[in-house]
Amino acid sequence: MDRHATAVWKGTLKEGSGTLDAQSGALKALPYSFKGRFEDESGKSGTNPEELLAAAHAGCFAMQLSHFLAENGTPAEKLDAKAVVTLVPGTGSAITLTGSVPGISAEKFKELADKAKAECPVSRALGAINVSLDAKLA
Repeated sequence: MDRHATAVWKGTLKEGSGTLDAQSGALKALPYSFKGRFEDESGKSGTNPEELLAAAHAGCFAMQLSHFLAENGTPAEKLDAKAVVTLVPGTGSAITLTGSVPGISAEKFKELADKAKAECPVSRALGAINVSLDAKLA
């Protein structure tokens, strides 16, 4: 199964701007710019590749972990995963997770979360950067 997105950029790196479109329609002419990527810490001036990567990583990780928890016979009521992608210093993705999972020990939860971190497709794609995980039960 293939998925696609399209980026259109006009102008120079600093003065230019672009838009992103995704196959699903979830992104449609979504603006992005140098300011949104490198200068605006509030994140309100548009999206950027790192924000989109963080969303993809958090979503992929949560889905992978939900599968492992169900296989373990302890399906999650809720998984709240947040990924923070940092460019400088040193690129990385830091996942924080709080899970509501009845009937599971903290040790088993951590084991399955670590497995999901290692095996979700986005984590694998991010193999060149540091991926960290802080997982806890609610």
